This record gives sequence, structure tokens and C-alpha cells, in this order.
Amino acid sequence: MPVFTPGDDPGADFPMLLQRSGYGPVNLPPGSTIESPHATTCVAVRYDNGVVMAGDRRATSGHLISHRTMEKVVQADLHSGVAIAGAAGPAVDMIRLFQVQLEYYEKVQGSALSLEGKANQLASMVRANIPGAMQGMGVVPIFAGYDIRRSVGRLWAYDMLGGRYEERDHVATGSGSLHASTVMKVGYRSNLTRDEAVELVARSLWEAADSDSATGGPDMVRGIFPVVATIDSDGWMLVADNELADRYRTIISQVEGSTS
Repeated sequence: MPVFTPGDDPGADFPMLLQRSGYGPVNLPPGSTIESPHATTCVAVRYDNGVVMAGDRRATSGHLISHRTMEKVVQADLHSGVAIAGAAGPAVDMIRLFQVQLEYYEKVQGSALSLEGKANQLASMVRANIPGAMQGMGVVPIFAGYDIRRSVGRLWAYDMLGGRYEERDHVATGSGSLHASTVMKVGYRSNLTRDEAVELVARSLWEAADSDSATGGPDMVRGIFPVVATIDSDGWMLVADNELADRYRTIISQVEGSTS
């Protein structure tokens, strides 16, 4: 077993202990990290007929904005979607494989996997990425969809070790999740309408971008807005950019009015 002096103790950082001892998957110098594009803030909230998912468009590499138009909220199948935060490369590959697995299951079995089965399948894929997570390449998704059997929208959050946790009303992940979840916690109420839920996630991402440098706000000059989608009994549907532009103009006018 390795022995460290008191001044050289790695403490409770287990990945660092493995790296320092030569047992880790990558023996990085102490204090160094793998610089790769990371996706940031995503949110989801239930409303009376389904769920709304949303994510900002910014990807960062350290302090550098590496991408301004990344799509972090993607359709998994007709009645479900995934929002990704964490290392962008592994996350994108994971979601593509997840989409293929769901399609393959439906073709072979003749019916779609249950919504909870889809959540379990995604959890196993996140768990398989533990070696990458220990190298700083973790993936922390949100899974949401409309449960046809129960006729209700459902949400799941995950941790980097594949832990799966169903959330009752709303969920957020990524670097701006603290600020986004606070807005949703204050603004959420039961039986939200579709428009109210879209307004809530738009405002939560605005506040996250205002406080977290890794979260991108609406870019009115370039016409870049968060990806927002609704999932209900009719399936997946993206919210149009012109609707989001109107909503963010309203938010901007409200902010300007409160500061004047």
C-alpha cells in the first residue's frame, strides 16, 4: 500500500489517490485535468399533460467557449427524451447508442420498452462509463417522457455512477443546476399548463446563465436559443425558436423594469 506524508496526503479524493498510486486508468500529474468540451445546464419539469425538457446551447473547455450551438436535449423515441450534462463526446455517443437500442428493442419485440425500462437501460449505460468518469469524463443525464401506461409525465435524474432517481416535479443537472433548480422550486405548482411550464424552464435557464459562466443564455444577435421540447400523449415536439424569442424578450423587459 502507498504511504503518504501528512503534507502529501491526497485526502478523501479517491480518483486522485488512484492516480498518485499508479493504479488509475490515466496517471495524470496531480492537479491536472483532461480538457474536453463539457455540456452544462439542463432542466425538466412536469406539467398537467406531460413534461418539458430544456437545455442551454453552450459547451465549454475550461474557460473557453468551445461550442455555442450544442443540442443537449435530444429525442430518444416517440415518447421520451434525454438531456445531457458532462463530457460532451461520451455523452453524445451514449445517447446515439441509447436511441439505437430502443429502436432495436421495438423492432425485435414488436412493442416499445416501458418508460421505466428505458430509464433503467440508460442507468446501465451511465454505470458502464465509470472508468471515463474517474478520468473527468463523466456523463450526468436527465431522462423524461410520457408514460402511456400511467397517462402521466415522469422524470429521472442520474449520478455519474449510474444511480437512477425518479423525481416528482422537476429536476436540473449541470453546472448551473443550483440556480435553475431554485427558480423551478419557487415557481413550480401542481397542474402547470404547457405554456406555464415552458415559461418556467426558460426563466430557470436565464437565471442559471446569469450566475454561471458555463451556461449560455439566449443569444439575440445570433438567434441562438435553448433547446426546449414538450413530451405528451402526442409525442415529442420541439418548441419553435420564434416562440422562445418572444418569451425571452418578455423576460428581458421584466429584468430591465426591475433594475430601472
